[in-house]
Amino acid sequence: MKIAIAGTGYVGLSNAILLSQHHKVTAVDVIQEKVDMVNRKESPIVDDYIEDYLAHKDLDLTATMDGDSAYRDADLIVIAAPTNYDTETNHFDTSAVEAILSQIQRVGSKAIVVIKSTIPIGYTQEISAVYPDLSILFAPEFLREGKALYDNLYPSRIIVGEQSERARAFAQLLLEGAEKQDVPVLLIDSTEAEAVKLFSNTYLAMRVAYFNELDTYCEVKGLSTVDVIRGISLDPRVGDFYNNPSFGYGGYCLPKDSKQLLANYRGVPQDLIRAIVDANATRKDFVAEQVEGRVVRLVYEGVSQPVVGVYRLTMKSGSDNFRSSSIQGVIKRLRDKGIPVVVYEPTLKDDEFLGCEVTRNLEAFKERCDVIVANRWSEELADVEPKVYTRDLFKRD
Repeated sequence: MKIAIAGTGYVGLSNAILLSQHHKVTAVDVIQEKVDMVNRKESPIVDDYIEDYLAHKDLDLTATMDGDSAYRDADLIVIAAPTNYDTETNHFDTSAVEAILSQIQRVGSKAIVVIKSTIPIGYTQEISAVYPDLSILFAPEFLREGKALYDNLYPSRIIVGEQSERARAFAQLLLEGAEKQDVPVLLIDSTEAEAVKLFSNTYLAMRVAYFNELDTYCEVKGLSTVDVIRGISLDPRVGDFYNNPSFGYGGYCLPKDSKQLLANYRGVPQDLIRAIVDANATRKDFVAEQVEGRVVRLVYEGVSQPVVGVYRLTMKSGSDNFRSSSIQGVIKRLRDKGIPVVVYEPTLKDDEFLGCEVTRNLEAFKERCDVIVANRWSEELADVEPKVYTRDLFKRD
């Protein structure tokens, strides 16, 4: 089968590699550098499994900027374009998906089109009416940044938003490339599949927010957060996982998906979804206040102008992605308070980020900064641990 993948981000590239184990796959992107890297069998994103499979597996995979040819010749097209949240419309920006659909229609492709981009509830039905000549399905993606291919090789479930033979055939393609056996497959209507995606990520956001607010309470009241979380997590209904405090939920998916779900609630009674969204901002306020408190104490101790260092912008260890990372909200709050902030981020090429100085020299960074803020702990900071403020209490993601 000839398959075209629109986009080489986490979703697109992991699916391209998964499917190219057994089929001819062409990955389409608008950035020449990413296309060249894929064709050199190099990963444009940090992901151990993607890097290993590109370098060592026998994949029938090429990349191109020529979407017209790729889409025209394909039997199946997977759309993995970004759908960023637009704060002005309070809605996903689906223009990239629609641009690809228009291109597919223009070249006269007869391929089945599967949207894997995250979309609003009801979008597949609406867009299918706009493009009646295209065969459009929706299949939600459930992956972690930095573990994208792993989560496709060992999926928790496969869901396709249509109860049909073509939906079953697409699910079979994903199963064919997976390593895990006995993967649950669910074929449901497109609107329900869209709801599964948004409600899944909002539940994860809720869990992060819950343990962060627990941690906030314990910090203010002088309790041991670790002991409280351990006691709660012994209940098997809660479980000892996804319970490590942080500066807030972030990354590409959780912030925008929870906001989109809130927007989809228009006209429907709710309190919890709004609270989940608001809790994330409250947590960042609290973290910034805690760091400011350390700065004020240093001033009282005679440090004339304490410098706050931010160690890494990424959300998770083993990832190079910092889109919407929670630390950015903390940086903005500290900057707005007039506190000097220096960012250590070796993956950044620019010398400034959010109006703050950027350094790639770790030793100079540790020596210069009076307080070091780290969303996730690293042994690189062990020699300056008294300076470090982190809520990574279990030292894991």
